Amino acid sequence: MPNIARIAMLSVHTCPLATLGGKKTGGMNVYVRELSREFGRRGIQVDVFTRSQDPCAAHVNQMLGENARVIHVRAGAEAPLDPEQVYPHLPEFTANLLHFVDENHLHYDLIYSHYWLSGIVAHTLRAAWRVPVVQMFHTLGMMKDRVAQPPGASSAHPADLRSFNEADIMSWADLLIAATPAERAQMLWLYCAPRSRIAVVPPGVNTAHFRPIPPDVAKAALGIPSDHRLLLFVGRIEPLKGVDTLLQALALLKAQRPELLQKLTLSIIGGDPSAAKGENVEMDRLKALRAQLGLEEIVLFLGAKDQAALREYYAAAEALIMPSDYESFGMVALEAMACGTPVIASAVGGLAFLIRDGVNGYHVPVREPQALAEKICAVLCEPETRARLGANAARDAAEYDWSRIADRLLSEFSRLALPICQRMTC
Repeated sequence: MPNIARIAMLSVHTCPLATLGGKKTGGMNVYVRELSREFGRRGIQVDVFTRSQDPCAAHVNQMLGENARVIHVRAGAEAPLDPEQVYPHLPEFTANLLHFVDENHLHYDLIYSHYWLSGIVAHTLRAAWRVPVVQMFHTLGMMKDRVAQPPGASSAHPADLRSFNEADIMSWADLLIAATPAERAQMLWLYCAPRSRIAVVPPGVNTAHFRPIPPDVAKAALGIPSDHRLLLFVGRIEPLKGVDTLLQALALLKAQRPELLQKLTLSIIGGDPSAAKGENVEMDRLKALRAQLGLEEIVLFLGAKDQAALREYYAAAEALIMPSDYESFGMVALEAMACGTPVIASAVGGLAFLIRDGVNGYHVPVREPQALAEKICAVLCEPETRARLGANAARDAAEYDWSRIADRLLSEFSRLALPICQRMTC
């Protein structure tokens, strides 16, 4: 498809304009938003269709920038819903989307759908519009299920709703985008996806926004004294993120190297720490663990932050720490790297691909607080090593600028040269 004038971007369950770190908001939101802006700067018209979650929000929002807009489609209650709660409303979403397109006499050359719910909608649109569908899942249900299994559980998994639909989407989508070679291997292994229709293209980073800033300048912007040191976690507050392992690692440092915790803060960005007890079970559990370990004066739950504030937090931090059980890619790691901040991360998924151990950060085994404590100690105790890791991180991140990623995606889209009506069963 050599000339793409207009793209329908599907992000059904979450809006790319939503504040990050909240419920079901994260790297995918950033991906859709930044890529839409980059395509828009190139003169490609991009319409991002997402489910309306606020009756007061503008139906058509132009805040994405030139040639790009967000269109809120009514489907079910105009309130936040979990993905499984959105699923029954997909027919309504699809019908209202088609009505909007027909009413405004729109035509699209390509559908780029994100997450499994969007893929289900894309299947109907593909048949109606006779245009190709490119699908990116961002996370895979079967992988999350395997990671979340209790110890000793069988490796066999029933085909749940999400995994069944992911497999179905992989069977018919015209092109599948995997963030890393590892994700491509998982698609082949777990879903028997067609090898010839998978392309590996990582997410990108806005290097004009996320860039190295002198730590003292960043600390001053955040109101942090220049002689204080900051460790950082950014992400959703859910068990797979491994925040409990991070708290346990700090407790070990408190016992083994208490001097390192003087004038040190761990800032946890994500979730809503002011929510009533019971609204986020994992947040409640982590707060209780913080108290149990005697870390109340060290660990701060700051809630969700927008990307303007995140830049200062990344730049002020000694390290970003991602002790996740599973990450499809880990875009916050890339953002921190672009700010010249090393990342200490579990060697899983995209983090095993993005972080180069001892070069731009450190790898640690999953759920091993002692190993994590040792790497935190290395960053805090060896400023020259920390500076070297940070400089390498910034250089590596430059290779992921959104302009480069957009070039790679458009090159892959050019593989879809045949009209879809010639390649599908009518």
